[in-house]
Amino acid sequence: MTVKTLQDGYFDPLKIALSGQAFRIRSLDGTHTELVAKRRYLQIASLGGGKFAFSCSPEEFEEIWKDYFDLDTDYKAIEKSICAEDTYLHEAAEYGRGIRILRQDIFETVISYIISQRRSIPSITTCVNRICKIAGDTIKAPSLPEPFIEPSESEYYAFPTASQILEHAGELDDAGLGYRLPYVIAACRDFQSGKLTEEMLEQADDGRLFDLLTGMYGVGTKVANCAMLFAFHRTGRFPVDVWIQRIQDRYYGGSFDCSPYPDTAGIMQQFMFFYERTR
Repeated sequence: MTVKTLQDGYFDPLKIALSGQAFRIRSLDGTHTELVAKRRYLQIASLGGGKFAFSCSPEEFEEIWKDYFDLDTDYKAIEKSICAEDTYLHEAAEYGRGIRILRQDIFETVISYIISQRRSIPSITTCVNRICKIAGDTIKAPSLPEPFIEPSESEYYAFPTASQILEHAGELDDAGLGYRLPYVIAACRDFQSGKLTEEMLEQADDGRLFDLLTGMYGVGTKVANCAMLFAFHRTGRFPVDVWIQRIQDRYYGGSFDCSPYPDTAGIMQQFMFFYERTR
């Protein structure tokens, strides 16, 4: 177990779980959140006063979860950078305080956002979990001491590799992918063949990365921007879905000006999305 006191008010696992950026993180109750990522199970318990317990060793926290939750970034300073006259964004940032942009696995996030097209978050979550159960390795639920609670499942599943998904391609009709199935298969082949590698994508600048992603079968602008923001931590990207377009139409005359936020527009997008969807 690892206990950490984090930047006051600027880390909230429950809000992160509800923010829509990841599909295998969920609240167990008002103070406990669980997730599967990095081929591991993690539970977080809120202890009050900015203190949180993580169900991992201090070494694992420093090696994996500190970076995963973007804990070295000063979100208080980001909130203070919001233009004074933008009342809506100030309200959204205050409401969403505690959200942080996760540094997710690249392959998992690319596949998850290919699946996300024209789907609700619960539907995406169901589909991603089915793929993991069909093709992923089993992760047994740990026995946890206080202050943690019992995990919601007896076993979980790691997100499968490209090879594992292709090995189980004949079973994926049961995952509910629909018309997205050929897109997923094509993406897996791109990664398995070496046409695309995580290293290649990570090293690309924003323009090149966008071109590589949109060059994939079935990947358009929105999916590419989501992958850039949530897998590659390109926090200047501003994905536009139906929620964000609705916000732009209602509060910004049809288009949000990202120019004041060249490196943080994606963080502002998350505040806006969460505010509009959950308040």
